[in-house]
Order: sequence, then structure tokens, then C-alpha cells
Amino acid sequence: MAETLLFNALRQAIDEEMGRDDTVFVLGEDVGHYGGSYKVTKDLCKKYGDLRVLDTPIAENSFTGMAVGAAMTGLRPIIEGMNMGFLLLAFNQIANNAGMLRYTSGGNFKIPMVIRGPGGVGKQLGAEHSQRLEAYFHAVPGLKIVACSTPYNAKGLLKAAIRDDNPVLFFEHVLLYNLKENLPDTEYIVPLDKAEMVRPGKDVTILTYSRMRHHCMQTIKQLEKEGYDPEIIDLISLKPFDLQTIGDSIRKTHRVIIVEECMRTGGIAAELVAIINEHFFDELDAPVIRLSSQDIPTPYNGNLERLTIVQPPTIIEAVQKLMTGRI
Repeated sequence: MAETLLFNALRQAIDEEMGRDDTVFVLGEDVGHYGGSYKVTKDLCKKYGDLRVLDTPIAENSFTGMAVGAAMTGLRPIIEGMNMGFLLLAFNQIANNAGMLRYTSGGNFKIPMVIRGPGGVGKQLGAEHSQRLEAYFHAVPGLKIVACSTPYNAKGLLKAAIRDDNPVLFFEHVLLYNLKENLPDTEYIVPLDKAEMVRPGKDVTILTYSRMRHHCMQTIKQLEKEGYDPEIIDLISLKPFDLQTIGDSIRKTHRVIIVEECMRTGGIAAELVAIINEHFFDELDAPVIRLSSQDIPTPYNGNLERLTIVQPPTIIEAVQKLMTGRI
């Protein structure tokens, strides 16, 4: 076991897969000689050369379209969005091309590509650099969507995503890159479609993902002190949802709180509420509570920024209200 930062765990995954499979390559802005905006591709250019770690112009629509073409011809591109918000410029290539071509070609083409990069609310990065795009892409057919939250699952998920024959959107949170964890020395893979049971409990199911996993864990000491026993599940797979794990938990606790950094309107939690009510309504003893970010562009001011997203005290208050029937 070796202690590893999350950004280095991602780098290890890319390095190992590029060494294992010479069809894997990386492209994006500043991924080569600079090593990536958060150093996920540091020194890979020296090891694999300029054609496998390809610096691109500032033209997301162009290099994403090129990556789709490369995937169609048998390569396995990894696109780094310097910031995931910039990939809105490539929405057409991701949605109309990457997501659809395997279907519209009658299965003649596979699209084995990964689109990864930093997103989420950082520390005073401003509205355009604080976006959470998971909900933007959630309705697009043909895409798989995952969100890593620890160095361990970041490495295992990225390796699985690179090997998958479908386009995978791989969301990383800008404030988790320096998270540390001991990783196995041997190779491992984390399934793309499975949630993780972070903390078993019996009173209430808390569904969350990405940075909010850690916000939820910060509440445990206080909730235990008050006599509550929450079950925390990291969704990891945002498309498709792991309904088996979610359902098993709801049948045990009969109460659900969803904690996300995504916006409230049309967010991941909104879809989850619909699915839970559709599949597990008879198991619920209370309405599902969803805690989401406010529907406004993220302010630059630090105090206002904190007020727009869910904080641990809000989660504690939601558990108290749900368990005492005050909702």
C-alpha cells in the first residue's frame, strides 16, 4: 500500500492503461509539456511522446470531434477538459456524435472514449469555472456518467472507463485532487455501474456523490451523538444508477435524503426522486428530501459561494427533521 494523492491516482491509471494498450492516448489543452492544469498528465508526454499525449488548440468542439473519429477507427482517446465547463462548447460532439454513433451506425462503430476533467464549486473560481455539468449530460442517450470521490475509486474507475467500449463522462471535483489515501500496489478495477456503501446504518439512507460524500461523512460524529444511525451511499455511477444498492438500503431504512452539489432544478437528485418514487414508493415512511445547490450562478465572493451549496449543518438538520417527523 502506498499513500497517493487523487490527482496522482488518476495519473497512475492513465499511465498503466497507456502502457498496457498502445491504442490509448490523451488529448486536450496543456496536457502534454505542461502536464495538465492539475498535473494529472505530468511527465506522460516525456514517456509516451507528443502523438500519444497530444496538446491541442483552444477548440473544444474540434478536438472532441477528432477524438470521436479516432474512437471510431479503433483508438481509445482520453479527453481532458481543462475545466468541465469548457466542454459545453463540445456539447454537439458529445451528444450528437459520441452518444449516438454506435446506435445510428447499427453497431458498426464502437466509441471507446473517456471525457474527464475538473468541475464543481472550488474556492472562489467564479461562475464559469464552478459548473456542475452532470445534469446537463444526464439526459443524453448513449453516455455513461461516473463521479469519483476518493483516490481509490478514482484510479479504479478511470481504468474501467478507458477499457469500456462506450463513451464515459468522468467527473472529478476540483477540491478533491489533493485528497490522500493508501492504494494497493496490485492492479484493481472499480465497476462503472456500482454504488459504494460508505457507512452502513439503519435509520436513514443518504445518497450522495463526489465532494458531498465528504460533507456527509463530516456529519456522522454529531448524528451519532444524537442517537441517529445514517446509512451513506456514494452513488459513483450517475448514469445508470445502481438501483439494486439503492433499493436494498431503502427497504432497510425507509427514509431517504439526497445530497448533491448539482443544481436543484433538473439536477441528479430530481431524477433520483422520480426513480425512487417509481420503484420504491411503498417502502417510504416519509417524503424524500433533496439537498441541492441554489439555482444561481456561483458567486465569486467566498461567503456567498458557501451559501449556495449544501454544508454539513444543513445535512444534520435534514436528518433531525426527517427522523422527528417535522418535514
